[in-house]
Order: sequence, then structure tokens, then C-alpha cells
Amino acid sequence: MGRGDRTGEVVDRRATGRPGTDAATSARMARQRRVGTKPEVALRRELHRRGARFFVDRAPLKGQRRRADIVFPRRRVAVYVDGCFWHRCPVHATDPKNNAQWWAEKLAGNVARDRDTDARLVAEGWTVVRVWEHESAEVAADLVLKALGRA
Repeated sequence: MGRGDRTGEVVDRRATGRPGTDAATSARMARQRRVGTKPEVALRRELHRRGARFFVDRAPLKGQRRRADIVFPRRRVAVYVDGCFWHRCPVHATDPKNNAQWWAEKLAGNVARDRDTDARLVAEGWTVVRVWEHESAEVAADLVLKALGRA
């Protein structure tokens, strides 16, 4: 029984799905990693191999819930490895057919939040590096090291 349910019936919250999805799609999305994706791990390994040391999944600005994938606090560099679907890659983005309007608004909101995060960080003196999940770890590491002044 879910917390607060008093009827004695079991409420499977996964079965209700997220808005804009059917139950199967909702279950698949719930399994998506937020941290430690393959592209993220590949980039971290490449940076570590090149001698860079960093924090993982950390909010660059105190008091903000928005977290960067890789953070170099002393150098004030925040790195984001953006997924092509969720962040609307100009090359690989796809438009869901089911509940198209809901998804268009959701994904546009993600992009708007990304731009807002970038602006807030830059206003506080941070350098923001955004790479797409489809970019090679070597190319992404080159960009990060350049931002750190080590390239």
C-alpha cells in the first residue's frame, strides 16, 4: 500500500505512468540513468587518464539543485554531457509521436533550463562546457582541458 492510501488497495504508481507516456514507455524511462551514463563514464576515464581530477555529479553553485556531470571547482569549470533526446541535439533529436505536444513542451523546457543554467554559471564566473553524448571521449576531453587552460 502506498503511503497515505487508506483504502487497503495496492497502488502501483509505475502503472499510472508519467504524463505523456504509456506504462511501457514510463517504465523504460524510469530505468534511464541520470548519473554514470556510458558517455559520462568514458569522458571521466579519459580525463582521469590525462591527469585531470574532478568532482562528479555536483552542484557548481551553492544553493542550487542543478548539478553538473563533472566539476572543477577551483578552476570554475562545469561540464555537462547532454543526451541527444533529452537536450534536443540538432543532429540526433527525435520527436515522439505519442503525446507530441506534451513532449515538445517538456523537451523545450529542458533546453530552456540548460540555457538558464549556463547563464547563471557564466554570471558567477564559471566556464560551462557542454558536449553531446555522441561525441567521442577524446574530443570531449580536449574541449574540457582547453577550458581548464591545459590544452
